[in-house]
Amino acid sequence: MIERIAILGTGLLGTSVGLALRAAGFRGSITGWNRGAEGAQAALAMGAIDSIASDPIEAARAAQVTLLSVPIYATLDYMEQLSGVLGSEHLVTDVGSTKAQITAAAGRLFNTPERAAFLPGHPMAGKERGGAALGDENLFRGAVWLFTDDPGWQRSPHGAALVKSWRVWVEAIGSKAIDIDASRHDELVGWVSHLPQFVATALSALLEEEVGDAPELKDVGGRALREMTRLGASPYSMWRDIAYTNTEAVQSSLHALEQRLAHLRENLRTPELRDEFEQANRFRRDQAS
Repeated sequence: MIERIAILGTGLLGTSVGLALRAAGFRGSITGWNRGAEGAQAALAMGAIDSIASDPIEAARAAQVTLLSVPIYATLDYMEQLSGVLGSEHLVTDVGSTKAQITAAAGRLFNTPERAAFLPGHPMAGKERGGAALGDENLFRGAVWLFTDDPGWQRSPHGAALVKSWRVWVEAIGSKAIDIDASRHDELVGWVSHLPQFVATALSALLEEEVGDAPELKDVGGRALREMTRLGASPYSMWRDIAYTNTEAVQSSLHALEQRLAHLRENLRTPELRDEFEQANRFRRDQAS
């Protein structure tokens, strides 16, 4: 069903999608575009794409499925541009880490019998650093790929068929497709994805300020330090749009953590500390089972 794919944004996720599709047996054409030429050239050299497009809009027009693998505000901008030039024979999907604004735009700009279909998506996979060079055909294996589809959207038969086919390919590359409400998505990822990132960023920045110049740090800092600060390597450019588009959920989770840390600080010498460790252990056991 799907024979022509355009990937707009050949960074880590876009390049990994191309590599994963090839590894899963996709034999159609994959065209790539990237704002920086170096990223597109790297994706081409790695075999994630077959050719580099000179214009992203024209690449989408020529494709059946267009994957937007760019920051969230860029995704929203491309949605506006593409909604006026694509038709019912097209599907657009994305990998954005927040979904409320993207899903609302999808309902406003797409998903009618005369317009292109849009399937909001978010693979729960990635690395602390980006770039095509880190692309990995196994990145999505065993990962969850969330979709914030709306059953009320009235797509064309062709658009609906492309949505079904894309979901099949998502599972073919090793992901588990799950549908979730967009607001609930943003609330949950605020806790399980965005909060860990901002905690790691704050901790890494604090350590840099307090002991970053300590000559013994590399010897003293062990596995705990590496694990807790790994996400501290994530670039601001990757997280700026997330902070802007999921502000309320991130603020809420950070506030709750601040209160929890204060509770720990006040109970370092009381039985309350044991209770905290027991609850934390229980959470880890439940997640491991």
